[in-house]
Amino acid sequence: MHIREFAKKTPEKPAIIMAGSGKTITYKQLNDRSNQGARYFRDMGLKVGDHIAFLLENNPRFYEICWAAQRAGLYYTAISSRLTAEEAAYIINDCGARIFITSNYKSELAGQLVERTPNVEERLMIDGTLPGYKSFEDIVGTYSSDPLADECEGSDMLYSSGTTGRPKGIKPLEIGNPIGTEDNLFNLLKTQYKVTEDTMYLSPAPLYHAAPLRYNMRTQRFGATCVIMEHFDAEEYLRLVEKYKITHSQLVPTMFVRMLKLPEEVRKKYDVSSLQVAIHAAAPCPEKVKHQMMEWWGPILYEYYAGTEGNGYCAVTPEEWLTHPGTVGRALTGIVHIVDEDGEELPAGKTGAIYFSDGREFTYHNDPERTAESFNDKGWSTLGDVGYLDDDGFLYLTDRQTYMIISGGVNIYPQEIEDMLLTHPKVYDAAVIGVPNEDFGEEVKAVIQPVDMNLVGEDLEAELIEFCRANISHIKCPRSVDFEAELPRHPTGKLYKRLLKDKYWGDKKSRIV
Repeated sequence: MHIREFAKKTPEKPAIIMAGSGKTITYKQLNDRSNQGARYFRDMGLKVGDHIAFLLENNPRFYEICWAAQRAGLYYTAISSRLTAEEAAYIINDCGARIFITSNYKSELAGQLVERTPNVEERLMIDGTLPGYKSFEDIVGTYSSDPLADECEGSDMLYSSGTTGRPKGIKPLEIGNPIGTEDNLFNLLKTQYKVTEDTMYLSPAPLYHAAPLRYNMRTQRFGATCVIMEHFDAEEYLRLVEKYKITHSQLVPTMFVRMLKLPEEVRKKYDVSSLQVAIHAAAPCPEKVKHQMMEWWGPILYEYYAGTEGNGYCAVTPEEWLTHPGTVGRALTGIVHIVDEDGEELPAGKTGAIYFSDGREFTYHNDPERTAESFNDKGWSTLGDVGYLDDDGFLYLTDRQTYMIISGGVNIYPQEIEDMLLTHPKVYDAAVIGVPNEDFGEEVKAVIQPVDMNLVGEDLEAELIEFCRANISHIKCPRSVDFEAELPRHPTGKLYKRLLKDKYWGDKKSRIV
């Protein structure tokens, strides 16, 4: 399946609707413009397997660039629009991009990238130009909208979030397949989530992240309509569900928390009955939060566990989750193995490192050492997460290996504590980390974003510590609580714990990272 089929079948149907502006891109427009882009890339000398990069906000032209590269058989790297010039330039240079595209909206950053990216052959800008950039519309718009004679499937090459050290490009090894080739993700959307041509898909996250980028593109391969939010806002999300009669959406748990924190009268104001499937991932969802969302939306929450690497995919239906609360699902692609520190596979119920076998092959671009570290001697690969399988083969996450707290020789996994704190009515967001302790090596600290900063003080600290002690083992409870106006989260919901830990660890040498 491919957008070109729907450019013929339903040319005037919206492929994309921008939620804020209402701007619509039809399937004919998306197909024609992506053909023009593909011809431009080929005219610039880019061959199958070559590379482009782009740095954009959630822009109406985002997907015509993706599709242009996809049908020209190129690797394309979408870069976070929130990076510094140094961080963005590193990715552009590291991926070997021959062409770089950005927008006038990011002009301040774009201006700083020209001298930092000397190997880029041409730079284009949407909605205006700067010195060093040509007009995207003027250049690409001159090309024919007929498809390339040699068009074939390209692939994204996205970069890890880089919570520790430099981010690394995750490079799939397959490229150049015939146009319209189905892949695992397309088939998962068809079988697990029942996406069809009639689907209305609401995308609330930044498009440069793996899940929104890929799920929107796969949804367009069904001929469905994608409604793209420029920025997430809890009430606006509910309004859009009602306005467009949204049937499918993908969110992260922090978005659920934001919506549940809305006043009850606001939540009840909007009709969300059209929703059939609400997919969520990126971080474990607190059980209480998921139960509350199902009470509100019904049993429509579908969870999955996977990484940008694509080495495996676990998923769980609402019905399965209700009988296995807390699970992130069973493997639908790849096979899950739980491994101990000696590399031996563990039985059900035992916690260890999560590995996948029989999944998609990948490498970390320009980093053979990291690639090697991600595979064991059996050829299984890991994302660095910790968890266990139950007797039915359902996977449960406990934490990232790097976030485990070791206090007095006891392993403590922060996720359980964070899940508990998030249920407190005065807590808006929560992070639990290990901080230095002379006697125990590490001790547990909670960093809280309160609902109201005016509540901050010793009384609230004591209240939250006692709240934890009343609900979970005392050894797991925070010994202290700090407060921040906002926790450092990636727009997709991922928490940058490294930034929090650095504040407390400084230059201290420790194997706990």
